[in-house]
Amino acid sequence: MAGQWRGAGRGRWAGQALAVLLLASACTSPGEPGGAAARDVQRTLDRRAAAVVDRDEAAYLAPIDPRADSLRAAERREFANLAQVPLRSWAYRLTGLDRTGAGRATARVELSYRLDGYDGAPVKATEELDLTQRDGRWYVAAEKPGDTEGGDGGAARQLWEQGRVTAVRGKHSLVLGVGQSERRLREIANAADRAVPAVDRAWQGRWTRRVVVLVPSSVDGMASLLGGPAAGYRGIAAVTTGEAGGSGAASADRVIVNPDAYAVLGGFGQQIVLTHESAHVATRAHTSAATPMWLSEGLADWVAYRGTGRTAREVAPELARAVRGRELPAALPTDKAFGFGGDADALAQAYEGGWLACRLIAEEWGEKRLAAFYRAVGGHEQREGAVEKAMQEELGTTPEDFTVRWREYLREQLA
Repeated sequence: MAGQWRGAGRGRWAGQALAVLLLASACTSPGEPGGAAARDVQRTLDRRAAAVVDRDEAAYLAPIDPRADSLRAAERREFANLAQVPLRSWAYRLTGLDRTGAGRATARVELSYRLDGYDGAPVKATEELDLTQRDGRWYVAAEKPGDTEGGDGGAARQLWEQGRVTAVRGKHSLVLGVGQSERRLREIANAADRAVPAVDRAWQGRWTRRVVVLVPSSVDGMASLLGGPAAGYRGIAAVTTGEAGGSGAASADRVIVNPDAYAVLGGFGQQIVLTHESAHVATRAHTSAATPMWLSEGLADWVAYRGTGRTAREVAPELARAVRGRELPAALPTDKAFGFGGDADALAQAYEGGWLACRLIAEEWGEKRLAAFYRAVGGHEQREGAVEKAMQEELGTTPEDFTVRWREYLREQLA
């Protein structure tokens, strides 16, 4: 059913750091940023970061509270889970240190890491650690996720916190999975390898031309990575996360696959999903808060279906049904219409309407003008006036006139 495999692509990456365990001198006083305690803690963080990259388990586990047996066991498992993850860098930054009682303190820490060969910018995550002082040293006694951006207000997790990670490299892709067979991950990598050149043919501009795909064991695992409830993702086959906008430098986007929804799709549907999500990766630097979702999602679908030979009725069955039932949309879909967890038919119509809007621009103004329009909208400082200004400058029209032409296009293509 249309809409069940649709990707988001507008989220910000939000993840929980792997446990950061500290070792610091007891003769210092935690709480003063830049003080002796903070410097000691940061040096310990640096040593532990090096232990992750060097695969030194003993150094990684050294700062755990000797009495925290369950924490030590969990950290040993997570260290093993990371074995196949190709890390280029891993760093910790202490952002806050507060005394909470005699021999106790709380540390706030930011983790940043890059995957070797894929991330031009680091993925960042935060966490809070409860520290305890024993025998003149500070140890970590407990941990919890820090505040995250994006998701639905929950605490997002990292893939390796869910189990041992299997890594499969493709020509243009890196697929990291938990609870998945290597064969299945290879199939996903092959589809991603086909998606990247397809996107590159449609969107000619600066981007990494590589994608990182995360495949958890279930929709619950997907929701955990995104920090939201599983119910909101059950019919969604994939979501792209990343930092919208920016200078154009290579980003650290992640395509997160819902293995349950993805598995029920045929080969064509699976290819559309990964091409759609790869298009979000390619356009990320030009997607901002000024970009309406009908444009960002519509362009991703236009890229995905470009060259497939599928007709408008085949790609937009829900909207075709509405048009034939004399329920022609009065306006382009709003951002709210793209929300997960609502009416599946309405969600499908929103995606289909955005796709047809971009298809109309590509046919009447040309593919290069569609790309220029997309960049112009995303380059606007705010949402208000962004589409109006870009339509005038790049398409020589107004939103009102474009809407009239779009509605007529729906009649022509779908009735």
